[in-house]
Amino acid sequence: MKEYFKVLTIAGADSGGGAGVNADIKAVSACGGYAASAITAVTVQNTLGVKAVHDIPTEIISGQIKAVLDDIGADSVKIGMLSKKETVLTVASTLRNYGIKNIVLDPVMVSTSGHSLLLPDAVETLKKGLFPIVRIITPNIPEAEMLLGEKISDQKEMETFAEKLSLIAGNSVLLKAGHFSDNILSDVLYNAETKQISRYDNPKITTKNTHGTGCSLSSSLAAFLAKGLSLECAVENAENYLQNALREGSDYKIGSGHGPVKHFWRFW
Repeated sequence: MKEYFKVLTIAGADSGGGAGVNADIKAVSACGGYAASAITAVTVQNTLGVKAVHDIPTEIISGQIKAVLDDIGADSVKIGMLSKKETVLTVASTLRNYGIKNIVLDPVMVSTSGHSLLLPDAVETLKKGLFPIVRIITPNIPEAEMLLGEKISDQKEMETFAEKLSLIAGNSVLLKAGHFSDNILSDVLYNAETKQISRYDNPKITTKNTHGTGCSLSSSLAAFLAKGLSLECAVENAENYLQNALREGSDYKIGSGHGPVKHFWRFW
């Protein structure tokens, strides 16, 4: 019998459908994977922003993860919004029992609209409790600055800060340049396994439809790692997928705020 490339996404649900678990399932599916999920929080949000967050009880989060991994299994895991310290500890302790190599952590801290999605006391717990079992983290510039406690003011500094963050995190880092205003944005991968740096240059796309870009990139990366690609090749494929999703979705209008990328650009 054939087998799917299986990805478990552990993240919050977005009622607007553009980010979180909703975006993860679309991105994983578009990239040829089978997506299962463990929901950590239910958010009340749309293209204009996050109105409220309801955290799922930790025993239900742990139960979802175990139910998926004990039966379906996973070739990779993507972790997104965890919200609070107890959730971070629960996810870390549950995953630790399964020894999954390909864990992608998108350290979701603030939404596109500026709503805080990770409580301050959870940041240190994220570093100490979850980073040790993760293969790669995918912070944007504000998230990297929060983790480092330093300002990143120029793309020229990104290689240095990606390596510095890798030393703190103990894993590989894909540092994303999307918050800069340059015409060419260069995401930087520091591969902690090979000590090599790779740059991925993309032209800046002018669009309001940027909701869920971080979720979509990290979950597509998890899908390509599930297929057995090297870290560099998986990142390259994920970057290409997201760039096309941004471009193809740039002239759509959904809602009055930041719309989503076009996850299924390959198909329609």
